[in-house]
Amino acid sequence: MHFIDWLVMLAVLLGIVAYGVWKTRSVSSVKSYLLGDRDLPWWTIGLSVMATQASAITFLSTPGQAYDDGMRFAQFYFGLPIAMVILCIFFLPIYYRLKVYTAYEYLEGRFDLKTRTFTAILFLISRGLAAGITIYAPAIILSDIMGWDLNSTILFMGVLVIFYTVAGGTKAVSVTQKQQMIIILSGMFIAAIILVFKLPADVSFGDAVGVAGSMGKLNVVDFEFDLSNRYNFWSGILGGTFLFLSYFGTDQSQVQRYLSGKSLTESRLGLLFNGIIKVPMQFLVLFVGILVFVFFQFIQPPIHYNQANLEKLKGTQYEGRLTDFEQEFDALHEEKQTKILDLVAANRSENETAIEAAKLEVQRLTDSEKTLRSNVKSLIGEQDPDADLEDNDYVFITFVTNHLPIGLVGLLLAVIFSAAMSSTASELNALATTSIIDLYKRNNKTEMSDQHYFNASRLMTVGWGLVALAFAAFASLFDNLIEAVNIVGSLFYGTILGIFMVAFFLKKVGGRAVFISAIITEIFVITVFVLDKLGHVNVAYLWLNLIGCVLVLLLSWIFQSLLKK
Repeated sequence: MHFIDWLVMLAVLLGIVAYGVWKTRSVSSVKSYLLGDRDLPWWTIGLSVMATQASAITFLSTPGQAYDDGMRFAQFYFGLPIAMVILCIFFLPIYYRLKVYTAYEYLEGRFDLKTRTFTAILFLISRGLAAGITIYAPAIILSDIMGWDLNSTILFMGVLVIFYTVAGGTKAVSVTQKQQMIIILSGMFIAAIILVFKLPADVSFGDAVGVAGSMGKLNVVDFEFDLSNRYNFWSGILGGTFLFLSYFGTDQSQVQRYLSGKSLTESRLGLLFNGIIKVPMQFLVLFVGILVFVFFQFIQPPIHYNQANLEKLKGTQYEGRLTDFEQEFDALHEEKQTKILDLVAANRSENETAIEAAKLEVQRLTDSEKTLRSNVKSLIGEQDPDADLEDNDYVFITFVTNHLPIGLVGLLLAVIFSAAMSSTASELNALATTSIIDLYKRNNKTEMSDQHYFNASRLMTVGWGLVALAFAAFASLFDNLIEAVNIVGSLFYGTILGIFMVAFFLKKVGGRAVFISAIITEIFVITVFVLDKLGHVNVAYLWLNLIGCVLVLLLSWIFQSLLKK
């Protein structure tokens, strides 16, 4: 990486950290540290909420997902606007009226202490695991691509995040996230523009979109109802709505963002802003992945995007076979370029016969490329059985490091690091708040001074930071990073949301009934997930949110009826 890129990246990252520390230098009480001064305007809340969800995984993994699978993942967010409206009507007024620090405080008043504690522990487990993934995922990719040491990369990100989160608490998280989100959106927009300009001179933006559509990459909406299909209209609207209701309505990392607003109105506007802007933002990120896909139809791509895996084959008995595969792959790509240009010409002429003929040729060559890529993965797996063979998460960063001009490489790396820092900071802040308010302070027999809880909050932030770093150092990747975080959330969010839905809407159900129901539901959800992984059932993970929520509601009503009798 060029010296200028290092300079740009470090200037952006250190500037954000310095700004956050300076803006929160007056924080000195536990209330200010955990809730800020409750003076944030709606646009800061909206950007902070977006930045909390948009981790580095979003900007590394989502373009790779679009590259491989097209725009289907956009359906995952179809339920988001619906969830935002429901939260603004039902959840926010209760939180503001009760003036809570955490979402789980409300549950003790509505049910009992054990239900509050159990729900808080579910959150701590899910968000603690997610914090490790949000650090580890970008770190392993950046270390592989840039040749950096993995543990040093993890430590660099972790220390920066822990430093300014400990220094300024929730306000430091919110004010820095506003800057981070501006940098992130600007960086992705610049990447999209550069991708268009880097296409061959005789290929227009419209031609690129036509190629993507002809190759099946613009498959945004699928109305077929299928429980085994991860991304269709119904899983997005139903499963996605329940996931987002739980994430934004009961996950402390999000609740803490909008509880820092000036008023209920400002918080509502912030959430609605998120609901309106988030879906187009995801379309932008996915479309960048589509443009990368089209770019690599004209520019020679690597046979495997994780170059660290290919390096392992050099100097081994597999190197000769790898060379043969690469030569065959290069020849196929040259032939495919010609056929892609034939497809462009056919699309321009709107000659359906020519379009279908060109599509068949392109598909034949694409299938041959996939076979060669699969052969290389087999070589890597033979040489190193523990190697991560999935390389979609490396697609976008490969484009950034190999094809962007000097200076912009540093900016896009700063985008990735900023996203990692913003989401991790929110998670650490929320983990510390829940640990102090729902567990430590609530179960401490003696009421301590404000300064004591203030210091304890800072120590707890450091503690959770170290836990996340430890998990990141030993974690292993899923097939796709963006799915990893959502899968972890889906294992717990349905149960958590179900508890809150009972609290809000089933007024006659008591703590004992909902507590038993929540435990049974969580066991059931984890069992279904394990059975799915073993191949005994076929249920996409998004449906676990709906299943968990509905099961808690149903069992709570049944158990309450039995307890009355």
